Amino acid sequence: MSEEILINVTPRETRVAVVENGMLQELHIERGWRRGIVGNIYKGRVQRVMPGMQAAFVEIGHDRAAFLHANDILRPNAAPALDDGLEPDASAAAPVAAGNGHTPSITELLREGQEIVVQVVKDPIGTKGARLTTQISIPSRYLVLLPQSRVVGVSSRIEDEAERQRLKALVAAHNLDAAAPRGYIVRTNAEGQPDEALAEDIAYLERAWALVERNVVQARVGARVYEDLTLPMRAVRDLLRREVDKVKVDSRETCDKLRSFAAQYMPELAEKIEHYGGARPVFDLYGVEDEIQRALEKEVPLKSGGYLVIDQTEAMTTIDVNTGSFLGQRNLEETVYRTNLEAAQAVARQLRLRNLGGIVIIDFIDMSDPEHRRQVLRTLEKSLTKDHAKTTVYDFSPLGLVEMTRKRTVESLQRQLSEPCHECGGRGMLKTAETVTYEVFREITRAVRQFEAATLMVIASPKVVARITDEESAAVAELEEFLGKSIRFTADEQYTQEQFDVVLL
Repeated sequence: MSEEILINVTPRETRVAVVENGMLQELHIERGWRRGIVGNIYKGRVQRVMPGMQAAFVEIGHDRAAFLHANDILRPNAAPALDDGLEPDASAAAPVAAGNGHTPSITELLREGQEIVVQVVKDPIGTKGARLTTQISIPSRYLVLLPQSRVVGVSSRIEDEAERQRLKALVAAHNLDAAAPRGYIVRTNAEGQPDEALAEDIAYLERAWALVERNVVQARVGARVYEDLTLPMRAVRDLLRREVDKVKVDSRETCDKLRSFAAQYMPELAEKIEHYGGARPVFDLYGVEDEIQRALEKEVPLKSGGYLVIDQTEAMTTIDVNTGSFLGQRNLEETVYRTNLEAAQAVARQLRLRNLGGIVIIDFIDMSDPEHRRQVLRTLEKSLTKDHAKTTVYDFSPLGLVEMTRKRTVESLQRQLSEPCHECGGRGMLKTAETVTYEVFREITRAVRQFEAATLMVIASPKVVARITDEESAAVAELEEFLGKSIRFTADEQYTQEQFDVVLL
């Protein structure tokens, strides 16, 4: 399997694409005026404590106050949940608990006006502010530092028990030599790495945390005391592995920075980073631009002739699987099974590519064979193993639906690149010309009853005016006779299909 990382840099936008076997799998976007803040550490102040929500709103220097739940407030020496995601994970935060394991009231944990050091685990999304935790974590190439913990854990994705024990022993040995032992999570990338590589990471993380501690003392409330790396740096840190063939960067300056960064932290992989200076844009060369456009559409065609329909809403994302033109060669059950198998792989790719998070409901085509359902579910789970975001998949429900969750830290691709339609207000549907026509008639009647005028003029979209003056001309004549008024119609290209004005002359 071939895997390449493409980095496209422009003055105001940076994009990173992960391409496997010629197909786009992931896309990360960072815009200069709207950089993500996940991973940043702030010196905040508790603005408001909400006992009914078991949460507090914290001022961190942004337009909207950030949200901190009682469950995300650190319990000293608690063992972290191990999740090796692309970004520092909120699940690593452990709640403050009483002796019986019960989380105390938020009013016992925080008070209004209290200064507090917090880290962002979820970007502001829609109207919601950022999500915070007080368990600070700073990632490096192979480790994640948990400065307030003393626990050393290993990512669950490293399955070999001997390797897990080796890595844990190496980190523990260096931790004993440190002036103040700290907690660490060993990341998946550390598998097979020598002692020297882990020692370098520990030294780097110790320096980073020392800088944070100095900044916290000197900073004012709302100040950022630690900022995560830029997108290209994070991509190299988190995505560059031995399996990656090349990292192609279309900016010479960025390429040089990435090579220096890699030479310091991963010298054995630095040679994989190369400058792309071709005349054709690197994203065009790999068909990435076309894939981005397709990722904004609702329908996803399958090779078999079937297709997915993806609907993203505020509450959840629904994915419907359809056979389309696929007829199969044996029988209906076999056709459905083959379509669902292909759909399971496509769903996993689309979740990564579109960065869909939260609750996801998949409506596979009904299958009567329990073994077929088991194989489809297994295919979905296997296809999700490469996903950096944490996913949880549940069995088929009595209605034949598969429910799953996918960890969300940033906006989906659609919400990063798109905005609600100005014509339909984000509904995805427009009133028909016929519906608007009858609304116009009702508004004319309402206006005549309220105001005195001999003539009325209706201004509307060309499509609505065309319908009124053609198919509804008889109705207009009847309305004029009933009201005893003259009605004129004017088409205006600036009006959307649902817009119209009734003017009294």
